[in-house]
Amino acid sequence: CYLTTTGRVSGRQHTIEIWFALEGRVLYMLAGGREKSDWVKNVLKNPAVQVRIAKRTFNGRARIVEGGTEEDILARKLVLDKYTPRDSDDLTGWSRTSLPVAVNLDV
Repeated sequence: CYLTTTGRVSGRQHTIEIWFALEGRVLYMLAGGREKSDWVKNVLKNPAVQVRIAKRTFNGRARIVEGGTEEDILARKLVLDKYTPRDSDDLTGWSRTSLPVAVNLDV
């Protein structure tokens, strides 16, 4: 998907391509750089985001998933399971150490 955030300093729109998984109206992503990732810093400052999947664009609110919760486990599993068959690298460590971020989509 393509995630558009508002720059925490510039106020300009920034779009990245990122792996994701959906569970109902919640979209999950994993930030390998954790809180150091620019897009994570942006959503911490302004959680209003846009997500484009194929030709559809959704508005939503991003939030950090609380560690050690059922949702944390779910987010990691969904993203790992979705991309493991597509990537020859072992993604287990990445999924374990990344920061889960959820977007509650307005649909």
